[in-house]
Amino acid sequence: MFKKIAKGASIGLLATIIAGTGYIAAITPGGLSGFWLMVSTVSGLNTSAHAAEESTLKVAEGFSLKLVAKDLGYVRFLAITEQDDLVATIADRGQILLLQDRDQNGTTETQTVLIDGINEPQGIFFDGDWLYFSESGTVSRVAFDHSTASLAGEIQVVLQDLPYDLIHKAKAIGISPDRKLYVAVGSPCNVCEPEDPRYAAMLQSELDGSNPQIYARGLRNSVGFDWAPWSGDLYATVNARDLLGDNFPPDELNLVVENGFYGWPYVNGDNIPDPDFGDKRPDLASSAIAPAFKFRPHNAPLGIRFVKAHRSLPPGFNRMALVALHGSWNRSVLDGYKVISLHWDNQGNIESRDFVSGFLADDGIMGRPVDIAQDRQGRFYITDDLGGQIYRVEYGAGQ
Repeated sequence: MFKKIAKGASIGLLATIIAGTGYIAAITPGGLSGFWLMVSTVSGLNTSAHAAEESTLKVAEGFSLKLVAKDLGYVRFLAITEQDDLVATIADRGQILLLQDRDQNGTTETQTVLIDGINEPQGIFFDGDWLYFSESGTVSRVAFDHSTASLAGEIQVVLQDLPYDLIHKAKAIGISPDRKLYVAVGSPCNVCEPEDPRYAAMLQSELDGSNPQIYARGLRNSVGFDWAPWSGDLYATVNARDLLGDNFPPDELNLVVENGFYGWPYVNGDNIPDPDFGDKRPDLASSAIAPAFKFRPHNAPLGIRFVKAHRSLPPGFNRMALVALHGSWNRSVLDGYKVISLHWDNQGNIESRDFVSGFLADDGIMGRPVDIAQDRQGRFYITDDLGGQIYRVEYGAGQ
């Protein structure tokens, strides 16, 4: 959510930046010590001196992990070409990068700027020969030649004038099984009643941006969503509100349905009234849909990807998704900072397991996972915007 501030930045500057977000409207649960923890965490000052390394990360049994790209800056979301090249959004540089492993040694040694000079690019995906990407206020697409790994036309703006504020600017994007474009718009604040109804909502349009409408509301800050391949159901991760203590409210995975309302800002978690806004709209609060799964409070779930069946994966790797937990800032004890797997049983119950962990170490935070993508060989790629790195996880290799 926040860019890493240089270690030489003044505390006054950091406090000013944080105050501008609206989070300092109330003292943190830890009092002044909690405030300075918040300053330290969002600024990156409590991180260790080094980024995560292959040897420090733990992966699920039977899998191996390899660092495939580094020094990328604020790398956020990934798409993968038909040749299994990586395309990544680099928010702080305003770039979309093509990353290639031309010598097939397992590391992407070639970086090519596909698009430059754009406003904090975030979401990205391929739809055949179209490359879609989002900025703070727009969604665009451009023709892409997979055989040459190059753009094949001019950028076309699909959606424009999307609302955004100082925080929660990321726009997750995707195309549904029935060929509609979806965009998640975060809230402009921690907790408030925004005037623009498109805030804290899931938007839907045709693929060319026509017929835009609000699909669902009350989703405070959804930075990832995907469709379950066995049912077509839409699931979205949601970052719940801050400044209510270490252990409340839980972050959420929501089963998103058309015209559904998911609680923010009036209720939290299992529809518990919000202490600030719980009495303002009882009509909406009573209709709120509770989470399908609750993450630990302040773990900040971002990217979610349902796993595609592949012969290279072990038995049982179906009916599951991988979720990147970006990690907490609004806790006295930091938590999250890992990639987990979610497993659905036949009754719809969801179980969580660690998939990649170790980004949070004794000497500080060494990485903050953002997104997961799966290539055509069944391998998974994970972005880390704090370390500026991308990892590849695959089954069996190196075991």
